[in-house]
Amino acid sequence: MILLVDLFGYLSIIIHGLTIVAQSMTVGGVLFLVALGLPLGSRIGPKVAEDTARIAAWSALALALCEAVTVALQAAVLTATVDLSLFEALGASSAEAGLVKVACGLLLALMLFATGIATPRVPMLVICTIELIAATLTTHAAARLESSQVLFAASFLHQLGAAIWIGGIPCFVSALSRVDDLTGWREVGGRFSRMSMLGVACIVLSAATYSALYIAAPDAVYGTAYGVMAMAKAAMFGMLLLLGYGNFRTTERLRRGDVTSVRRMKRFAEIEIGIGFTLFFAAASLTSVPPSVDLTQDRVSWAEVVERNTPVWPRLVSPQHDALALPALQAQLDAEAAADHHDHAAPAFVPGAGALPIRNAADIAWSEFNHHWAGIFVVLIGLLALLNQAGLRIARHWPLVFLGLAVFLFLRSDPEVWPMGEEGFFESLRDIEVLQHRFFVLLTVGFALFEWRVRAFGWQNRKAQLVFPLLTAIGGAALLTHSHAISNVKDALLIELTHTPLALAAIVGGWARWMEIRGEGRMARVAGWIWPVCFVLIGFILLIYREA
Repeated sequence: MILLVDLFGYLSIIIHGLTIVAQSMTVGGVLFLVALGLPLGSRIGPKVAEDTARIAAWSALALALCEAVTVALQAAVLTATVDLSLFEALGASSAEAGLVKVACGLLLALMLFATGIATPRVPMLVICTIELIAATLTTHAAARLESSQVLFAASFLHQLGAAIWIGGIPCFVSALSRVDDLTGWREVGGRFSRMSMLGVACIVLSAATYSALYIAAPDAVYGTAYGVMAMAKAAMFGMLLLLGYGNFRTTERLRRGDVTSVRRMKRFAEIEIGIGFTLFFAAASLTSVPPSVDLTQDRVSWAEVVERNTPVWPRLVSPQHDALALPALQAQLDAEAAADHHDHAAPAFVPGAGALPIRNAADIAWSEFNHHWAGIFVVLIGLLALLNQAGLRIARHWPLVFLGLAVFLFLRSDPEVWPMGEEGFFESLRDIEVLQHRFFVLLTVGFALFEWRVRAFGWQNRKAQLVFPLLTAIGGAALLTHSHAISNVKDALLIELTHTPLALAAIVGGWARWMEIRGEGRMARVAGWIWPVCFVLIGFILLIYREA
């Protein structure tokens, strides 16, 4: 149970992100069915509505499952840390709201699976409304004493807008695949374009309210974790707007009867899904930190941001392993145990025990050395990929550099862990930071092997070709939820200020490579140059990384 408590924070972000995805697809699917699939059925055929109903049904089932896991985890942690019974834990307001969401998801799934497109529209819309109200009761707005009604309305509007636009895109892509004539594409594209505009308007209005009441001051934007994550969300929202504008232009050409590429519309929509879902995980991470207005102490100043990010010569020489805080402490404990004639010394650090590991100047130097050499690897990858793009054939083996990076990270990321440290490999996985590092190593090895086979051996398997861009984008999304076990709030935020642009660059790079593979013509060629540049940028950010 101690392990569950220790991992709860990170697990709750991941599960909450999945819940937001499922909720948005559920509500978005129902609204797509009611506003587009059913009204246009006589002109585009019944298959669009049938597919939409299935998407909404499965999403509702996933929503119920994810929310049930969330309620179960919260109840388990409460009963383990507070003197509460299970019944009392389930009586908490957040648990009650979660149970309402579970009931809504199950009821909606049952209705859609049983009757499909014949499901009555009004009950579906009522259930979706109750679902969104229950979801809003679990947000920051429900706990506010000031401007609570305004913030509650803004939170409801924010989730509704996300569902209309981003949650409806999977149904839109499915509909484009079902329709095979210009008239149908024009009908579907035009109707969903208007729906998306409504969704964007809801998001912009609610985001403006959040900015005014949750952030309030310019120094809170870069000086608090909430502000930094809000900036990351705004950046991804900007990406979505650019993609949406591209599809709007295509829709307008279709409306005028011009012969244009619906394929590009599909590809842009696919990337909108990926970036939109990433934005949902950023939103889940945002709910785990207090609004900026509540954190008036320990804000990072602009001078500290500039000082920490001013480039200096990279640290290319590593400190000795025994100079690190934990090995030094363990050596001291071993010596004391030997002097007292004890067979075993107490461990200097127990993963998953809920305590933060101690750090000293050597630990900071060790971390900076790791980041700087990782930056060298990534810059080399980006430059070789650019040379390969320019036609240098020998540079096609650039994915192998990722394997060197993976080995380096496996050995160096966590010096207290096997093979360098005293902690066993599986025991160390109780530590959430170690677990995240191992996950990134596996990602690196995975897309290195797939992409090398694609590049060096001309592997034409389309699914295999998409492994590299997909895992790159997933890695960027995971970095947005990456946590560092640092007790100093300012140090943690200064590190997050570095990791956030890394995540955004990885997201852009991954989806640009996706567009190069899935797109065509000039669009694919431009995307083919964008993603290597993103890797060079990531490498440069790593090279200037500092912790002191």
